[in-house]
Amino acid sequence: MKKKILIYGVGPFGSLFAERLAEAGHSVSLLDHGERLQELKTHGVVIENTVTGVRTVTHLPIVESLGEEDYYDLVIVPVRKNKVSAILPALAANKNVPTFLFMMNNAAGQQEFIDALGKERVMAGFPLPGGYKEGQVMHMMPVDKKNTMMLPIGEVDGSVSTRTREVAKILSSMRGYRAEIRKDIDAWLKTQVAVMIPTLVPAVYACDSDPEHFAETRDAQVLMKRALHESLQAMKNAGIPITPPAFEMMDRIPEPIFVLALSKMATTPPFGPILQHLKDSADENEYLTDEYYAMIRPGNTPTPTIDRLTEYTYNRKAPLPAGSNSIPLNWRPIYGAAIGIAAVAAVAGAAALIVKQRNGNFRLKIPAA
Repeated sequence: MKKKILIYGVGPFGSLFAERLAEAGHSVSLLDHGERLQELKTHGVVIENTVTGVRTVTHLPIVESLGEEDYYDLVIVPVRKNKVSAILPALAANKNVPTFLFMMNNAAGQQEFIDALGKERVMAGFPLPGGYKEGQVMHMMPVDKKNTMMLPIGEVDGSVSTRTREVAKILSSMRGYRAEIRKDIDAWLKTQVAVMIPTLVPAVYACDSDPEHFAETRDAQVLMKRALHESLQAMKNAGIPITPPAFEMMDRIPEPIFVLALSKMATTPPFGPILQHLKDSADENEYLTDEYYAMIRPGNTPTPTIDRLTEYTYNRKAPLPAGSNSIPLNWRPIYGAAIGIAAVAAVAGAAALIVKQRNGNFRLKIPAA
């Protein structure tokens, strides 16, 4: 059954969702303000694939406000976290919309939304993939049958209801997308912030948001790796579950290998749009950094590397020189692994000799004089 949907905030993610939901046959309306509102009226939703360069234009109904009596089956709110407080009064004034799906980075939890709208009307999720705005054009990484994308969503209390499944079905109707219902969406979102905001984001800013600068600046990559370790430890100490657990596996990668892989990844085509998005969202990332520090504060965990690195987020330091590599790599885990492998090999060899002796197959060969 096709649904009546409002996209409240038509930036990169909202634009792609609007296009794909309309393509799936839903009745989609758009709501934004200021310059973006005029762009939508004049040009429609314009999206360009960052890989193929193919551009699409979709014209959809535009509304300038959410009225108190307006009804939509679903209102999707894919806005920057630092902008959402300003629109909550307008959302709360409406009493007919059953579900508001907030899709954004969020380290502070859902209580602000619950207080404004009621728990029964709030759902949380995260928008994907990466994208950035340039004029009226939204440059988006590809989402299609070859590049399918999973959208995590969930109820704020971890339950799974008929409403949860209905929203998942709506999102999964979009070409290239599949919704994943998570019972731990709050922890998922907090983990997402912890592995990005105090690590990759300031490391990118330390390199002036330039892919080539980042790829050749080992110091930024080393600081990112060490900040990741501190961040995950701070989450644990604050009693916040790390999910998915694969992030802990990433933390165990030896520093030299992590840095090598990161430097290679920085030269791939998808990395450019990611950095452009981070550059355009500097205000949100500073806000999320504040949220991150508040999130880990109960654990009282020292975070010296994060503190050093986030100076770039707050724009308190000039970028690192391109190619800077003054921080020595930590090779100890690799040396330890090599010693461990050698020890295991020695033990295995000794065990094999013992087995041969017991089986009577061992022969000591003495060279002839």
